[in-house]
Amino acid sequence: MAIEESEANSFHWLMDMLESVEVGLVVLDLDFRVEVWNGFMENHSGITASRIQGQVLFDAFPDIPKAWLTRKVDAVALLNTKAFTSWEQRPYLFQFRNTRPITGTEEYMFQNLTISPLSGTTGEVEKVCLMVYDVTDIASSKMALERANEQLAKLSMTDRLTGLLNRGTWENLVDAEFERFRRYGHTTSLVMFDIDHFKPVNDTHGHLAGDEVIKHTASITRNAIRQSDSAGRYGGEEFGIILPETDAEGARIICERIRESIEQSVVETSVAPIRYTISIGIAQLTEEPENYMQWMQKADEALYAAKEGGRNRVVVG
Repeated sequence: MAIEESEANSFHWLMDMLESVEVGLVVLDLDFRVEVWNGFMENHSGITASRIQGQVLFDAFPDIPKAWLTRKVDAVALLNTKAFTSWEQRPYLFQFRNTRPITGTEEYMFQNLTISPLSGTTGEVEKVCLMVYDVTDIASSKMALERANEQLAKLSMTDRLTGLLNRGTWENLVDAEFERFRRYGHTTSLVMFDIDHFKPVNDTHGHLAGDEVIKHTASITRNAIRQSDSAGRYGGEEFGIILPETDAEGARIICERIRESIEQSVVETSVAPIRYTISIGIAQLTEEPENYMQWMQKADEALYAAKEGGRNRVVVG
């Protein structure tokens, strides 16, 4: 009698633990009918154990990836071994709302999942246990760190004022494009341009107004080029564009579009409206340059010719 009472107490303690533990516990038979559904699952799903017991899991949760979970459970039952899935592989199995105040920025609970085989007296696997772990805090922190690192990486590659590539990053891409040409011979053109009479803009209207002109130039450039092109701020009021798969004539058409857009626009600053122009040099890559610096020199010489020719023009070198 004492043994029976002890066993009853142990069973009570076990059930109490299963109900209070901060882990989701779901026991399924091999037809995916729910046999155990603990308090964690009740609290986060809003479905009581008495209501879901005996139901096929996929009927109660049609959003669960049936084919994926079936493959997982079949493998666990066949091999009689555990399977584990992290939130990084699959963010969640059960689409539970995230209600934790610390991690309130995430819409859904991120979950790790363990699937364990449960054998009967014959040693055959008769059921499986799904253990659902709430790892939202960990996932949220890791994703925030990754976003911060991505932002830092982006900042290290871009010009702070314009959002274009900075000089170092852009020059590395020029070098890479030069090497691509040497290997494959694809047509490619390089553009260098700068703002005409920029010093008087700064002297007359101040550096803040000058910054607005630089940002305006970058914006027009960004909107005029293709996704495959790369624009950068080379320094001060000077910019560069890499135009892959583009010959000199194609580059000239793009550059004329930029030049005309700038000539026809007005930059509204807190000091005064500013009109300005740019001069542009183009160098289609040939076999002549021995390195990317010589290619850049060709584009720079074309830019100088545009300046000498009266500014506000495009010159192909």
